Amino acid sequence: MHLEQLSNAFGVSSVEGDVRKIILEAAKPYADEWRVDTMGNLFITRNQRGNGSSSPRRVMVTAHMDEVGFMISEIKSNGRLKFKAIGGFDRRVLLGKAVVVGQERVPGVIGLKPVHLLKRGEYDNVDDIDSMYIDIGASGDNGGGKVSVGDFATFATQFGYLGGQPRRRAEQGLVKGKAFDNRAGCAVLLELLKGDYPVDLIAVFTVQEEIGLRGARVAAYAAQPDMAFILECTAADDLPSLDEDAPEGFPRLGDGPAITVMDRSFIADRRLVDLLVATAEAEGIPHQFKRPGIGGTDAGAVHLAREGVPAVAVSVPARYIHSPAAILDLADFWNTVKLMQATLRRLPEQER
Repeated sequence: MHLEQLSNAFGVSSVEGDVRKIILEAAKPYADEWRVDTMGNLFITRNQRGNGSSSPRRVMVTAHMDEVGFMISEIKSNGRLKFKAIGGFDRRVLLGKAVVVGQERVPGVIGLKPVHLLKRGEYDNVDDIDSMYIDIGASGDNGGGKVSVGDFATFATQFGYLGGQPRRRAEQGLVKGKAFDNRAGCAVLLELLKGDYPVDLIAVFTVQEEIGLRGARVAAYAAQPDMAFILECTAADDLPSLDEDAPEGFPRLGDGPAITVMDRSFIADRRLVDLLVATAEAEGIPHQFKRPGIGGTDAGAVHLAREGVPAVAVSVPARYIHSPAAILDLADFWNTVKLMQATLRRLPEQER
């Protein structure tokens, strides 16, 4: 499992190179072909194995490599760095967080006024991102010579195992880390590449999902798939503040992969939804549904490629995504792998 290495990697939208390098090194032993396109999407093709058709289906399975983060927009005369958000954030989680900046991974902290200096009325107000800054301990407007306008930053969070043990078996337990959206999907897709399937598997690790599904749009056009499965990491609803109000059946840690029937970017192909559910029931794999109409995924771009592509999204649920640290259950990760493996092997049974 490559989740730890992928989570720790630096890969804000448009600078996914470190993540791509890790994935390519892990995937090469299983690839019949691979290439990187102009935008930075990584294509790994694993051709049909075993008893299959003379004209096997082309099945595209995607996972986006990029994470949310920041771009340095200005270096102030006092050395502090102004920034813009790359992707969606709740600004309440940003203040006081450790980050790394630029190609040299310069450590910094998102600055805030200490509680001792707050005036009456400021306690309940959260600064806009435009009024925040990153402090890297530099003085002067050259960023200490290590940071430039246009550099990217992300959280400095390191992957870890929860539950009082320094490291648990890779198949179980809760883990925390940054960028589980969508390094969890990338790690699932790497596991899928190890298998043999009666279809041509086109694994695409896409770029720039967090800023408008940009990589997926060109990748789907190039891949010309017969169908597509989008692997994601989605928000879990089992938060203390939501426990009483959370509708039955929406994503919770430990209940398995979450299947999307609809989000803000697409409506899933019903045949593929039914196939996933039937496969999960036949294989005894726990599964659940993502809250309909929430969020968006690369499926929104993929399903519109050329004359249209039947598509569905399958997600590993995690708490606190798009924040400095998320939590997921490794049982959900491995059950997502199992569900996708079993589904790909059942595809020849489905009508075209």
